[in-house]
Amino acid sequence: MLNTIKNHQNILDKLSIEELNPMQIKAQTAIESNPDIILLSPTGTGKTLAFLLPIIASLDADCNEVQVLILVPSRELAIQIEQVIREMGCGYKTNAVYGGRAGSKDKIDLKHRPAILIGTPGRVADHFRRESFALESIKTIVLDEFDKSLEVGFENEMKEILLALPKIQKRILTSATQKLEIPGFVGMKKPVFINYLHEGVPMLKVKTILSPSKDKLRTLVETLCYLGNQPGIIFCNFKETIERLSDFLTEKGIHHGCFYGGMEQVDRERALIKFRNGTHQLIIATDLAARGLDIPELKFIIHYQLPNRSQEFTHRNGRTARMNNDGTAYVLKYIHEDLPDFITKIEVEEITKAPVPTPSVWETVYISGGRRDKISKGDIAGLFIQKAHLIKEELGTIEIKQDCAYVAVYKSRVNKVIELVNNSKLKTKKVRVSIV
Repeated sequence: MLNTIKNHQNILDKLSIEELNPMQIKAQTAIESNPDIILLSPTGTGKTLAFLLPIIASLDADCNEVQVLILVPSRELAIQIEQVIREMGCGYKTNAVYGGRAGSKDKIDLKHRPAILIGTPGRVADHFRRESFALESIKTIVLDEFDKSLEVGFENEMKEILLALPKIQKRILTSATQKLEIPGFVGMKKPVFINYLHEGVPMLKVKTILSPSKDKLRTLVETLCYLGNQPGIIFCNFKETIERLSDFLTEKGIHHGCFYGGMEQVDRERALIKFRNGTHQLIIATDLAARGLDIPELKFIIHYQLPNRSQEFTHRNGRTARMNNDGTAYVLKYIHEDLPDFITKIEVEEITKAPVPTPSVWETVYISGGRRDKISKGDIAGLFIQKAHLIKEELGTIEIKQDCAYVAVYKSRVNKVIELVNNSKLKTKKVRVSIV
């Protein structure tokens, strides 16, 4: 027990977390002592860490096969959980597999079996059919954002995966909404519920902004000017709407990123990186951005188009007012439009004229070396400060991936920085440096 507590504290220190919150403590205790757990807690409250800590503590260091399978509804969530586990520095191999990723990369990663495998249902089911690894050692399964993973689109793959696992001893389901229709093939018997969905809800305000025109583009621009320079997400239902909004905001000089399912994986990843590091303060997105993504604390989100279901409305709103902070969800509504039944007691916000938000001071720079090359954040910071003569305030967020890295640099210095550091050596690798 003392070793477990010490290991947990070491992990928290690496993640720069002082202590677990009440939900995480309760979830950890429940997961350690029960076979079936359903964890319900708002977006941003730390569910990932809540289930990872007890799972990692239970791993068998002498086992050379996959022991834990974490199923997620999106590739971004798979990548994010993989990143969290790596940052925890627990010493166990972890890999993520998902659609859109080259099968050859999966083959390389799975040759030396990970203890923890994270994946989307379609790609995991494909590996099961190919017999890419043994299934007998998988004792724990996590269905993260299970309400999404168990929807009709994933149902066949999920059923195939769960029925193929012969020795599951622990099932953990997590969600940020209360949807409890769990199919029999999941195998839950008498699950223990950890429900924190109603904790901190009053911090969220939902308001409507009225548009005199059915085409709400001008009202959107006026709203963004009124809200000023702060990070937020504009939610739409369709790729075509996002493209239309993006063109209009570009025309009006409002900088932003886009995020939706039809984009290439690298473009989606870079859109999130630019959003996290402040290059873009706004992102226009579909509901793909409503769940589980590692993005900064937001003061607002805007529903340019409303979702069809209350669950998605809840998930979108969960991107703001997180971890006991205030936040506002704005509904842009044509004055003659009726709101769905799941929106009640909504206050009208009167917006006033304001100037266009100023562009970010940051630019994102790409580096062609990453974790696989033993490159650290300290290595990158040292190169940019020493060779490019940046002061600390001119160097922003650094994100390191397996084969590359991204750095936020003051826009006014970025061209000179690239001139000075491109083709420099980081550790043993000569790296290319360019603007994203």
